[in-house]
Amino acid sequence: MPTFRTTRRVLHTADEMFDLVADVEKYPLFLPLCEALRIRRREERDHRPVFVADMTIAYKIIRETFTSRVTLDREASAILVEYLDGPFSHLENRWTFRPLENGGCEVQFFIDWELRSRTLGMLVGSVFDRVFRRYAEAFEQRAEVVYGARRALA
Repeated sequence: MPTFRTTRRVLHTADEMFDLVADVEKYPLFLPLCEALRIRRREERDHRPVFVADMTIAYKIIRETFTSRVTLDREASAILVEYLDGPFSHLENRWTFRPLENGGCEVQFFIDWELRSRTLGMLVGSVFDRVFRRYAEAFEQRAEVVYGARRALA
């Protein structure tokens, strides 16, 4: 299965970055390929917010919607996204946020995925790899829009 992992150091706090990633309804404003996102249901499990959401991704003539369960674990500074339905045979991604001494944080992003259709996988597989590489940049740029640009902290 294809995977992608990256760790980025940003000048925003772990709480700010957690909130930014948790605000999934804003993804169509800035995230590559994300055409739409709709939350179907919200609940709480083990004192953590959980929601089920549909995300529509689009690339040229290809448009697919998939459903995921998102668990927000603020205490652990982690967000888990688990695939429920759609064009994938498997999809899981995890975010973790670790505060740094300079006031910024380290953001870790991991995604493990595989499309059901080999043909679709061959068509968009290489695009997905490039898109995941741009995701980290898109979130950093979004943080600057939402929280303001920051210079390196001493």
